Amino acid sequence: MPEIPLIDIAPFRLGSDNDRQRTARAFGAAFEQVGFAAIAGHGVADALAARAHAAAAEFFALPTADKMAAAIPERIKVRGYMPFGIESVARTYAGETPPDLCEALVFSAMHLDPDGAPPGVSAATGNIVPARPADLFAAYRAYFLAMRELSGLLFRLAALALDLPEGHFGPHVDRRRGKLRTVHYPEQPVAPLPGQLRYGAHTDFGSLTILRQDDAPGGLQAQFKTGEWVDVRPTPGTFVVNAGDLMARWTNDRWRSGVHRVINPPRDAHGSTRRVSLVFFSEVNEDAMIECLPTCHSAANPAKYPPISAEAHRLRKIDISMPPEMAVPS
Repeated sequence: MPEIPLIDIAPFRLGSDNDRQRTARAFGAAFEQVGFAAIAGHGVADALAARAHAAAAEFFALPTADKMAAAIPERIKVRGYMPFGIESVARTYAGETPPDLCEALVFSAMHLDPDGAPPGVSAATGNIVPARPADLFAAYRAYFLAMRELSGLLFRLAALALDLPEGHFGPHVDRRRGKLRTVHYPEQPVAPLPGQLRYGAHTDFGSLTILRQDDAPGGLQAQFKTGEWVDVRPTPGTFVVNAGDLMARWTNDRWRSGVHRVINPPRDAHGSTRRVSLVFFSEVNEDAMIECLPTCHSAANPAKYPPISAEAHRLRKIDISMPPEMAVPS
């Protein structure tokens, strides 16, 4: 079976100019061909992910009433708890599908929250700080800060990969908020509906997504250009990175917005099939205008997409992914 590329980015972080260029070429090739890459040598301590994962697992094991205390009524994908049955992300890609078989807890712009924020609504960001588990917010914030720093590195790597100055994306991401979404895929004692998945086939809305996944049955699959679905197997100490729709627009489809899904576990699977994923959406400045990069168009290959602001694109995608009664006019 084919696999997504595994790229050691330590030479970009620590190596010579030649090392940095070689790493950038490998990074760019992965996103041109697949839209996905696994990265090693990123410098993020494994303990940060383990702590956030443990806190997430504890939160999702709470009674529903306790979890709902962290939900908000407005644009529920922005922050807070998202219960089962309200989202079908495949609507943004493949049309009407049954609700996804997952629940989520989302935080935005945690770098603006104070360290040690008390339970309740953060005055700085509007994030909901759950009362339990007590360590969750601190664990999430530490992980968020590490992912935000890593995403800044990846934007510099992406610029070199696209034949641009390393700092090209800086003015477009210097005020980025970032979003940490933790997703729980529970056991499935009842068989899913026809066409229902843990997370339906879709592309991500934004620029770069950084994923830390576990190895429970029923996991992530990426779709290659051939249409073949390929298992994205977790490798210890690595992150999975995929490009989203904004990056595809920016690059005139030179980089693929990686199509992916999370499949159901086999009905005869032995042991636990419960799965928790840590998903960091790098985002860009809300007012950034996404238009074709200078190295991605020519007279023979004109720009395919009109300019659009990052925020307008995000809101449009959110409305499509939510049931009509929950969508908020943009």
